[in-house]
Amino acid sequence: MTKTFDLIKIGIAAMGIVCVLHVDPVVSQEKRGAIPHAPLLDTVLPATSNLEAAVYETEYAPGGINPRHLHPAAITFYVVSGTGIWQEDGKPPVTLHAGDSLFVPAGTIHAHWNPSTTDNLRFLEFIVAENGKGRSIPQPAKK
Repeated sequence: MTKTFDLIKIGIAAMGIVCVLHVDPVVSQEKRGAIPHAPLLDTVLPATSNLEAAVYETEYAPGGINPRHLHPAAITFYVVSGTGIWQEDGKPPVTLHAGDSLFVPAGTIHAHWNPSTTDNLRFLEFIVAENGKGRSIPQPAKK
């Protein structure tokens, strides 16, 4: 009887640990695993006073994530290497591989992350926006 009770306690403890360790990437609100790079391009467009074109190289370490956020301008993502997952609010996740691209309209709340445990994810971000208004704006956790 004691051995059975001990096995039940161990089983319950193990289930509790698994539940605590399971984290849904979209719910997490901490940006992590991003490897900074200087912009590849950041210039004011000719014949405009305040529109800029920017291209950013972004790299996430294994497990890296940028949780729910939005961009005031439309953004196009292009995966250079690795595999990434993008998810817009209210839509199923989309998996992108090297050579794939995704257009996200202005103001669309989304998250993206590197599901790999071994490989980095590298992608380019193409943005045309009012000067200084193209980068991301964090959003609260979805309830």
